[in-house]
Amino acid sequence: MVRAYAIKGMKRKNRGEKYDKEEQEHEEQVGEAEKERAKRAAIEKPTEEVEVKEEEEGAEAGTDELVGIPIAPSEKMNNTNGVIFVLEKASLEVAKVGKSFQLLNSDDHANFLRKNNKNPADYRPDITHQDLLSILDSPVNKAGRLQAVYVRTEKGLLFEVKPHVRIPRTYKRFSVQLLQKLNITAVGKREKLLRVIKNPVTNYFPVNSRKIGFSYSSDKLVKMRKYVDAVDDDVNLVFVVGAMAHGKIEVDYIDDFIAISGYPLSAAMCIARITEALADKWSIL
Repeated sequence: MVRAYAIKGMKRKNRGEKYDKEEQEHEEQVGEAEKERAKRAAIEKPTEEVEVKEEEEGAEAGTDELVGIPIAPSEKMNNTNGVIFVLEKASLEVAKVGKSFQLLNSDDHANFLRKNNKNPADYRPDITHQDLLSILDSPVNKAGRLQAVYVRTEKGLLFEVKPHVRIPRTYKRFSVQLLQKLNITAVGKREKLLRVIKNPVTNYFPVNSRKIGFSYSSDKLVKMRKYVDAVDDDVNLVFVVGAMAHGKIEVDYIDDFIAISGYPLSAAMCIARITEALADKWSIL
């Protein structure tokens, strides 16, 4: 007698469909439970969900955003006067070396610079990198008292750097990520962290501001702590520091030229003394 294979196959098929239906029903129950849980969480914490959605939408919409440079201001300015730094004569020149554009520096492009009748010692973009790190890492900035940083190059190009930009710690990443793009947007936001702006820089200073320049050759040698203590609390301080290897800043908008040491100091050390004196004046620990 021949066995009914077709009927046996039908039984297996029906049994398989039964298992599939049970799994589908289980998945639907789990999905409904997750939806209810999500609804409950949205009712309890609606603001967090909105913030997450906004961050996701901003990340998808951004086209020129740079990963690793978030907006993270520590404290907001509470109508208090602050400090502005201007880095003058910064050596930030980009040129095509070989097949790519590079930020010229004395270590990597000495031969290229000599062939073009330029002095390699004048090309020190690492000084600007050190200066920005010294300013942005200071307790004055973390306390929210830094209003802005402006960088003007030897060629007259003017940059604005936001106080809450996160500068790369190494010079190589600094040159690639920031200086070759010239226009950086924060991740998930539309705020420009570094951008090129129009000259003159004085257009961006507050009305009640005092512009102070620094030079070792100045006849006015002062102690930085006493100097800032003598300034009224309603005055905005603008410190102008040279970001070049040697020479003197020559600008016409400075109110006072001072020296803060009997010895030549690097720009980063000069900035460190300034921020330390300001932290003492404003009781920032």
